[in-house]
Amino acid sequence: MEHVILEFGLALALIGVAVSIASKLRLSNVPFLILIGMAVGPHAPEIGVFDFRFISSAPLIDFMGRVGILFLLFYLGIESSVSRLIQAGKSIFIGGTIYISINFVLGILYAYLTGFSPTEMLIVAGVTTISSSAIVAKILFDYRRTANPETELILGITMYEDVFLAVYLSLISGIVLSGATSFGGVMSSAGLALGFIVGLTVIGRWATPVLNWLLRISSNEVFVIVVFACLFIFAGLGETIHVAEAIGALLLGLILGETEHSARLEKLVIPFRDFFGAIFFFGFGLTVDPFGLGGAVWLAIGAAALSLAGVLIAGQLAGRVAGHSGATSLNVGLTLLGRGEFSIIVAKLAQAGALTALIQPFAALYVLILATFAPLLARESERIYALLAKVFARRRPGQTEVELGET
Repeated sequence: MEHVILEFGLALALIGVAVSIASKLRLSNVPFLILIGMAVGPHAPEIGVFDFRFISSAPLIDFMGRVGILFLLFYLGIESSVSRLIQAGKSIFIGGTIYISINFVLGILYAYLTGFSPTEMLIVAGVTTISSSAIVAKILFDYRRTANPETELILGITMYEDVFLAVYLSLISGIVLSGATSFGGVMSSAGLALGFIVGLTVIGRWATPVLNWLLRISSNEVFVIVVFACLFIFAGLGETIHVAEAIGALLLGLILGETEHSARLEKLVIPFRDFFGAIFFFGFGLTVDPFGLGGAVWLAIGAAALSLAGVLIAGQLAGRVAGHSGATSLNVGLTLLGRGEFSIIVAKLAQAGALTALIQPFAALYVLILATFAPLLARESERIYALLAKVFARRRPGQTEVELGET
């Protein structure tokens, strides 16, 4: 394995270029990382000592990408809380149920109509259902909407999606990774996975006082080593019973997020999440051959268009239930439109389960489309609402476009 260190350094340089471009354009770095990964890889040239094919370093990049998934899900668990979701109110529960149900059903129907197998239909629906919390947060921050009235509902729905994701990944990984084909085998694998998540969650909630005491470690060095050891052990235990390793990371995050050390954990984990997460998206891009995207182009465009329709309908219904206006309800849907890290994680699960290779380029293009256009559409939500109001002739006499688009 010659030049592994040099190749990995070259990969980090390319990642740095992608992140810098995204930062300057004030967009999510996810599509840029995937694109730059797709631009190199096995089909790329070798120029002197610089090998843009990344053959020698491929196992290292793949492993560090897997670590990236762990940190992404671990951090998500820390900043989420099932108890807070329950306390957030009826409107968030109803809104989250509406949002998940509409988008998941649309994903299932689309996959069925485009010829995927039943297991692949579940994967495609997962790819098209879950919003990117990173893109949602970026939209709220960049457009200064954190104090908007609909923001609580948006954040509540993302938390609801986190809970759904935990259950969904547990069930689907039990089905995909175990290779179960009979109904009894599928139910057994899914039940084992669900038992794993429920059991650890219950034990974690019960053990919170003990964890508070055990983690009162003054040294950051020792604290990080202890927590990360637990992270990899939890992830590894899940993998041994055919539960996606990311689920172990998410569960540990949910458990530790209930402790008094959650703020300290968030602060320490963010650099690892950003570093390894960037390698994960870059590594995913390396697995996608840009010359073999032909069969996935129209499939991804159709799914993106369907997702746009789905979030618009779901946003209106969820927003109205929560007492928001049409304009703010539209903002809910468009803010939640972005797809990113979780769609790619689900697609990687399909790869691990040896499902059709079409899912990889489909997920890559789908994420590229929505991760790029979601922030742009969210930024123009006021104008879009005014335009829709004119189209559907719902504009009241004397009402201005500013009033129509007020958020």
